[in-house]
Amino acid sequence: MRASVAIGTAAIGSTAIPGCISGALHGQPELVWGRRGFSEGRFLKPRAIAIDPADRLYIVDTTGRIQVFDADGNYLRGWSTPQTKNGRPTGLAVALPTGFSPSGVDGPDAQLSAHRLLVADTHYYRMLCYTLSGKLVPEQQIGGVAGYSPGEFAFVTDAVCDADGCFYIGEYGDSDRIQKFDPSGQFMTSWGGTGNQPGQFVRPQSLVVQGQTLWVADACNHRIQRFDLSTPTPTLVGIFGSQGSESGQFYYPYDLTLAADGTIVVCEYGNQRLQRIDSNGNWIASWGGPGFQNGQLYQPWGVVIDSDRRVHVLDSNNHRVQRLPLSQLS
Repeated sequence: MRASVAIGTAAIGSTAIPGCISGALHGQPELVWGRRGFSEGRFLKPRAIAIDPADRLYIVDTTGRIQVFDADGNYLRGWSTPQTKNGRPTGLAVALPTGFSPSGVDGPDAQLSAHRLLVADTHYYRMLCYTLSGKLVPEQQIGGVAGYSPGEFAFVTDAVCDADGCFYIGEYGDSDRIQKFDPSGQFMTSWGGTGNQPGQFVRPQSLVVQGQTLWVADACNHRIQRFDLSTPTPTLVGIFGSQGSESGQFYYPYDLTLAADGTIVVCEYGNQRLQRIDSNGNWIASWGGPGFQNGQLYQPWGVVIDSDRRVHVLDSNNHRVQRLPLSQLS
């Protein structure tokens, strides 16, 4: 481990009560949309959100549906994952892998035909790959077998891709680890393991690639870990946060997203809020708090930022999305 690693000092075994947080931090959202239901544009406990370069939102819920919306919440299209009997996906990411041919793609996907939607098909032990118009690309699937060997998975949490076209797939359960694959889907390396020591994980729920850095929401360790991807096996370079409800602490961080200025917005399932921190883990602002009113959250799972610096938070158990300007987290 590099000497520069910064590690939170609070004990992992400490407790936190979400209800101790203020019911509304930093005011009202600018837009709230969605409601409970099974029809187009409605949700049943949405579990993951991703955004493409055209600011279109991709949302999967517990029905196994992936629905696509514009940044104002207008429904565009949708489809369902192939199997849902065992469970539904819990991770989505839009990627531009190398070697993916745009030939034959038209319609709403024409300008982004090389991009793909990576789906963590959690209970089927695999990463699914779709065009942004919803066409399954079966030859780009990784995994599908439960197990501990390279290329086998426990419950898949998230899948992302770096600028070289390599894939990183997180998993929890029997194997709290991250596996790396080359652009053709061949196993390269893995790291982690179940535990609370630096570099270990307990449910690495969300992964985000930023250049040669991989950010990991280490959910059940209540912290964020950061890894250098330039080494053959990614190297730990930072740990932020500890369990709690104070500013800069976390309680089940389920997702994170990076702003253009290098700051990070963290979505906390347990504390039911968003926190914005700088790249060194210093607290900047919080927003949300537990509840059902606009500006409050009920067990949120995901967060993204669009090109207009607007934050979209997946207010999961309220079956909706709330949008606020990033400036509201400052």
